[in-house]
Amino acid sequence: MTDLVFCEPTELYNILNQVSKLSRLTEPNYLCLLDVRSRREYDESHVITALRVKKKGKEYLIPESVDLECVKYCVVYDSNTSTLEMTLVNRDLEDDDDYEDPGPEMALGPAVECGKMLSDLTGNPVHILKGGYERFSGLYHFFRTQKIIWMPQELDAFQPYPVEIIPGKIFLGNFSQACDPQVQKDLKIKAHINISMEVGPFFAGDPDNLLHIQIEDTSDTKIIPFLRHLCHFIEIHLELGSVLLVFSTRGISRSCAVIVAFLMHQNEETLKRSWAYVKKCKNNMRPNWGLVTQLLEWEKIVLGDFVTDISDPMY
Repeated sequence: MTDLVFCEPTELYNILNQVSKLSRLTEPNYLCLLDVRSRREYDESHVITALRVKKKGKEYLIPESVDLECVKYCVVYDSNTSTLEMTLVNRDLEDDDDYEDPGPEMALGPAVECGKMLSDLTGNPVHILKGGYERFSGLYHFFRTQKIIWMPQELDAFQPYPVEIIPGKIFLGNFSQACDPQVQKDLKIKAHINISMEVGPFFAGDPDNLLHIQIEDTSDTKIIPFLRHLCHFIEIHLELGSVLLVFSTRGISRSCAVIVAFLMHQNEETLKRSWAYVKKCKNNMRPNWGLVTQLLEWEKIVLGDFVTDISDPMY
C-alpha cells in the first residue's frame, strides 16, 4: 500500500501546466485526476481532464481506462476535504438506488476514502486535493469545465499557463505566455520581469511594472550584476500585492535562474534547496552552465562561504 499525501491547489495547478515538447497532459501515464463528487456536481463543472468516480454501495468504481500502476500522479478530489482524518460528514448517495439519507456521521471524506482504496493499486503516493474542488476552482476558475471526453488532438493543442512559484504572487513562464492577454487576465498579472532579448507588448514604457533585462541565453552571459536589482524589484511588488510574471524566451533557463536567485536571497537558503523547489514547480527547467556558476557566486554573496557542490547530478 502506498501513502496518502495532501496536494495543495498550487501543486495540482503546476502538475496541470507541465510541458515537455507539448503539454504533459498528452502523456497517458502522467496524470490520473479523479472526481468523487456526485454526478450532478461533476456535470455542473469539474477540473479539466478529471474523470468521475462512481460509487455503488460502499465501493468506488474506478474508470476502466485508468492504469493506476503506471501513473506518475494520481490526484483525487471531492467537494472540500481538508483533513486525512475522520470527520463529521453528510453522505451523498444519490447514485445508489437504495439511497436513504443517513444524516451526518463520523467518517473519512470521500476523497480520502477513495484514495485509501486506490493506494492498494498504485506505485506512487495518492494525492488528495486539499480543500477539494471548491478551493481549487475558487483559485483557478479558468480550469473549470463541463467537458467530459478529451481527444488526443485537443490535449495536443492545450496551452499551459505559467507555473506558480509563490501562490498568487509569482509566476514563471515563457515569452508566448507573457504575450497572451488571456493569461494576463486569468492570473491577474500586474508586473513583468522580462529576461530575454525580445520586447513584449505589456507594460511597455512603464518602468514601475516592467523590468526588462536584455541578455542572451549563452554560457558567457553575465546575469549576476543584475541580481540585486531584480530581487529588489520583486520585493517591491510583493509588498504592493502585485502578481508578477517572470519570463524568458522558452521559460527554462534565464528566467529560472532569476527565480532561483530570488528564492536564495529571500529565504537565505542554499542554491541546492532553491533549485530543488523551482524544479518541483517546473520540471523542465535547465539554466545553462554559465548561469549555474553565477548562481554559485550569488550563493557566496547571500550566505557567505557556503558552497553548493555543482558537480551533483541534479544540476
